[in-house]
Amino acid sequence: MSALAWIAVGSLVVWVWLVLGQGFFWRTDIRLPPREAPAHWPDVAVVVPARDEAEVLPSSLPSLLAQDYPGRAEVFLIDDGSTDGTGELARTLAVRHGGLPLTVASPGEPEPGWTGKLWALRHGIALARVREPEFLLLTDADIAHAPDSLRELVAAACSNDLDLVSQMARLRVVSGWERLVVPAFVYFFAQLYPFRWVNRAGARTSAAAGGCVLLRTGIAVHARVPDSIRHAVIDDVSLARAVRRVGGRIWLGLAERVDSVRPYPRLGDLWRMVSRSAYAQLRHSPLLLAGTVAGLALVYLAPPVALCAGLLSGDAAAAWAGGAAWAVMTGTYLPMLRHYRQPLWLALSLPFTAVLYLLMTVDSAVQHYRGRGAAWKGRTYARPETAPDH
Repeated sequence: MSALAWIAVGSLVVWVWLVLGQGFFWRTDIRLPPREAPAHWPDVAVVVPARDEAEVLPSSLPSLLAQDYPGRAEVFLIDDGSTDGTGELARTLAVRHGGLPLTVASPGEPEPGWTGKLWALRHGIALARVREPEFLLLTDADIAHAPDSLRELVAAACSNDLDLVSQMARLRVVSGWERLVVPAFVYFFAQLYPFRWVNRAGARTSAAAGGCVLLRTGIAVHARVPDSIRHAVIDDVSLARAVRRVGGRIWLGLAERVDSVRPYPRLGDLWRMVSRSAYAQLRHSPLLLAGTVAGLALVYLAPPVALCAGLLSGDAAAAWAGGAAWAVMTGTYLPMLRHYRQPLWLALSLPFTAVLYLLMTVDSAVQHYRGRGAAWKGRTYARPETAPDH
């Protein structure tokens, strides 16, 4: 066989292993576990870090204020240095819509070493703990919740003795670039952190989706959250690891009642979202970067290249193996497209989308070595060498 045929066969073998041995990552049936209403509904504090979120708050904050929760719940929105009137808009929305009590506060300028929204979370959690809630709901300012979202999250945690319950919000898919990139983002995330593995008691794989995290206050104190992860660029995964390190039970799945309303209409918007943390995911390791690039090329690019080149050159083995690998790849992507209610023919575009993610990852490394550090909402943070994660 030709070298191209051997590469295609190798890709096919990898895909068979991914389908059967990577926690069935491609399935989308991991939803909130079976649950019953608790005898007593615990108090909950909802903490919303917000920086320049005036565009999305009218679509998200009213859904939090309107939560149909049988127990006591209160919302704390932390306006982290916004310049677009986020805090004042939040107060206006609370007066207009009513519902749960809302407290708007500002943490001031972040101390050195705090990244992303963690500084605002620290301030919000400190305010919330004065009320002594049993649970904290950490949710982003762009997340809209169905009226029963909080009730179902708490019921799941209480019924299954979980310390952290996190749901991957359904991201917005409207523009052409969103259709191409967003479902693949969740697909790749599930491939890295198979939900079934995350949800096993005592498993080594830990992950969460930062837009919607229900956390027991006691375990947060025990894990020193968020102080223990203050340097983390990928704060949701770091949070899950911190909880698991102290013996907490975690659960992660796809959301049915939680949606992101943040638009990503242009490729540049999506590019920044991914590249901000892509190289941090690889622990800023050139070897892991090289391995990732080679792996993406083998797994996602080799099948269509082998199929097309094999057909053109008459290399039947390369064409057969490449076509089979591409077919398996396409089949694993279909459930995610159904979850996002997208045309199934988009599954054929997964190799192209993988190239985009490859380029985003390389760009993330380039920005790192240019000394620009991680950026979030207009703030740039120190490179990890000067701010190690504890």
